[in-house]
Amino acid sequence: MSNSKMTIDADHVRRLIDIGVALSAEKNIDRLLETILTEARAITHADGGTLYVMSDDATELEFAFVQNASLGLNMGGAGSKMTWPPVALANEDGLPNHTNVSAYAALTSETVNIPDVYHAEGFNFEGTRRFDRETGYRSRSMLVVPMRNHDSDIIGVLQLLNAGDEKTGEGISFSVQAQRMAEALASQAAVALTNNLLIADLENLLDSFIQTIATAIDEKSPYTGGHVRRVADLTMRIAEKINAVSDGHFAQVSFSKDEIQELRMAAWLHDVGKITTPEHVVDKSTKLEKVYDRIGDIKTRFEVLKREYQMAMHEARQNRAGFSPEDVARELQALDEEYQFLVRINNGSEFTADEMIERIKNIGQRKWSANAQMMPLLTKDEIYNLSIRRGTLNNEERSIINNHAAITRKMLDSLPFPRKLRNIAAYAAAHHEKLDGSGYPQGLKGDALPLQARIIALADVFEALTACDRPYKKDKTLTEALVILKQMVAENHIDADLFDLFMKEKIYLEYAYRELALHQIDV
Repeated sequence: MSNSKMTIDADHVRRLIDIGVALSAEKNIDRLLETILTEARAITHADGGTLYVMSDDATELEFAFVQNASLGLNMGGAGSKMTWPPVALANEDGLPNHTNVSAYAALTSETVNIPDVYHAEGFNFEGTRRFDRETGYRSRSMLVVPMRNHDSDIIGVLQLLNAGDEKTGEGISFSVQAQRMAEALASQAAVALTNNLLIADLENLLDSFIQTIATAIDEKSPYTGGHVRRVADLTMRIAEKINAVSDGHFAQVSFSKDEIQELRMAAWLHDVGKITTPEHVVDKSTKLEKVYDRIGDIKTRFEVLKREYQMAMHEARQNRAGFSPEDVARELQALDEEYQFLVRINNGSEFTADEMIERIKNIGQRKWSANAQMMPLLTKDEIYNLSIRRGTLNNEERSIINNHAAITRKMLDSLPFPRKLRNIAAYAAAHHEKLDGSGYPQGLKGDALPLQARIIALADVFEALTACDRPYKKDKTLTEALVILKQMVAENHIDADLFDLFMKEKIYLEYAYRELALHQIDV
């Protein structure tokens, strides 16, 4: 072997090494596919080429990229999607499609090297001839190389067209050396493509699994369905606006692709701790609800009391003593009013003031007859629950609900997220933290709260304020929700700069048109 020959081989080896490094570093699948075809043409001095990828069901070869220097052709990728029909690997009769050269290479795992496609036997090149007639091109030499992964499965086919002499540029056949170079590159390319596809598949699987878990959590309660999705969507919208603005507080802030992915997953997982929260707490729609709403029991007791008064009135008429009809009528009216008061309080839709709690206690002191025993009209537990100041949850139940943030952190900390997603647990678990340190579970404040956690917190609060599917509260209009958010900013609970962006960019209005009822949109 001559020194000249060795020098050429050494140059080619170095070129293959450089290509291998470039392929392994490329993370974008479209750019990777284009690079594979471009580099294959370069090392074989091919005028044109096509890169096929195997379909998901392994029944077709799909066009990924098509290039032709003479025709100025460069199609494929996200910017120029291929519209050419795929190549079927089987004929209509179910037999292997060996007449198409690319299908043949995929089916047999054999490289095909043809000096002139117009004089080739065994393959149907009518499509190639038609292409030549329409473009004025002349297809001659063709090299078709299957791309195999580590399991020896065909994942694509590299088809090169019209080799040219390196010095003269004249059309020649693909040499044995060019074929070996193309096969070596195809092998490298298959490894790089397989790795990228595997990573993409794993990321898609993780993403889908996370969304499935979030959906399952939402479905635990008929009153929170869609909450996680809406918070995740709103979180992403805020992050996208931050990336888009060119002035103001966030002009210098830009989330990378990995940071966006990390934030999106954190938003989808922010309530994962609720998987441990009992349904009867999550679904508690009234203050007296446990397995059922105990207001029905209280109604029965009131009815018993009313019958006792009516009986007393009957006896008074017979004996001409005791209660007067007017006294009984006043008591019956008072009982009706007290019962309606308890029904209203039980809904939890209004703040329970001190005087209301005092009235609840006074009502509870009434006695009614149960199995010949005089019993309080309200039990201690019923008085305790009816005296809840806001909403329907008592202190113990609220602690159970609040604990979901700590459980979220504990669950997510146990998962081996890759380095680029290492902050998911911290962001997700901090959505109930407040800038003044009064939030939970860790009481973080100020700079201890990263921007990503503040975004999820804003999205979570706004979604909760405007949700129209909560049985324990009246849905709020946009104006009412924004007034509350503004107050939370004043109290240093919500990030002021994020709220300014939220208002200036009208993110709240975009969300409203997508998610809210028409009667809520009052701005």
